[in-house]
Amino acid sequence: KGMATPGKAGIPLGVMKVLDPCQLKPDITETERILTVLDETIIKLEITRLIPRIIGSLERYARMLGPEITSSLWELQKLSMEIQHLLASPGDEESMRAVEQRLKCSLRNILRLFLANPLLYHGLKYKVRVRESPADVFIKAFMEFRDITLEKLLTSPDEEKEKIQFMEDISLRVEKNTETISALQEELAAVIQTRDEEVSKKEKTIEDLKTSLEDLAKNCKADIQHIMQEGENQQKEDEKASRDRCARLKQDIQLLGARFNELVLEHRASELVLRKEKCKAEREIHEWVQKYDTEMTEKQATYDEIQAEYNEEKEQLSLLMEKHALLLQEYTQIEEERKMLKEKEEEAAREEARRNDAATYIQAFWKGYLVRSIYKSKLKKGKGKGKGKGK
Repeated sequence: KGMATPGKAGIPLGVMKVLDPCQLKPDITETERILTVLDETIIKLEITRLIPRIIGSLERYARMLGPEITSSLWELQKLSMEIQHLLASPGDEESMRAVEQRLKCSLRNILRLFLANPLLYHGLKYKVRVRESPADVFIKAFMEFRDITLEKLLTSPDEEKEKIQFMEDISLRVEKNTETISALQEELAAVIQTRDEEVSKKEKTIEDLKTSLEDLAKNCKADIQHIMQEGENQQKEDEKASRDRCARLKQDIQLLGARFNELVLEHRASELVLRKEKCKAEREIHEWVQKYDTEMTEKQATYDEIQAEYNEEKEQLSLLMEKHALLLQEYTQIEEERKMLKEKEEEAAREEARRNDAATYIQAFWKGYLVRSIYKSKLKKGKGKGKGKGK
């Protein structure tokens, strides 16, 4: 009666969907974002756990880390020593806060550099040997929290209710079987105790009868033998009935125990199937993670190339803007010079017009003056001639 598939044990399909790790694949953007944040946090925790060991052998890993990460780790080590020195001689809280802030910024920068180079992180993860510490317990607990969060995000309320109902049914069945076994054991103990009490009573009765028979042996030998025979027969019958009842109870206990073992084997088989499916899902997840890391590395390289081209074009644009500003300044200066030259020309034209008007007025006045002078001289000559004629 072994259970070949989980469906034969009466497990609902919704519960199997929740318990099956193969179904735990994110299909919602928000779920993927939450998982990405949790995975990056786990990676940051593991990198932080490796940093003290790397700093302890920094010269050994310097070539592998590269100059940028190595210099950042040197700076982190100096800040850590400075923090220890300030802790040894407390008093300057402002300096302590400033150093702590610099330490946090340095650590964030180091984590950013490691995240930008996932291949380096994976290489160090398998190369650097770190002793077990409370950080490992915290990381393991955080990874379990990540798995629980994933299961909660991918489990609908109906599936959660089905899962809870399934577990409650299993617990109820186990509890009922346990109660039945306990009741049968109590009943068996009660029957054995009753039988022992009856046997004790019979033995006491036999002892009493023996005592009475010893007193009346001479006179009641035949009665004594008859009573003893009846007592023995009754005892045998009682013992036989008790043995039969005990055998039936033991058989019932064996049947219930066999049924219990059968249920345990069925659930173990189901658990084995689920474990295999879980391992398969974990392998698939690992492959997807590796594929994701590879794609992100390629995209990061493409992004760096585009960023370099963008920076180059930005520099060219900056140069063109500077040239444009210079040309605009020269154009403005030329326009101002043109405007001043035009104003000077207009002023010169006005001055020329005033001069022409003045010259015209002077010429007119001079002509009038000449005409008047000529006229006056003619009048004087006429008067002189008139006087001569009179004489």
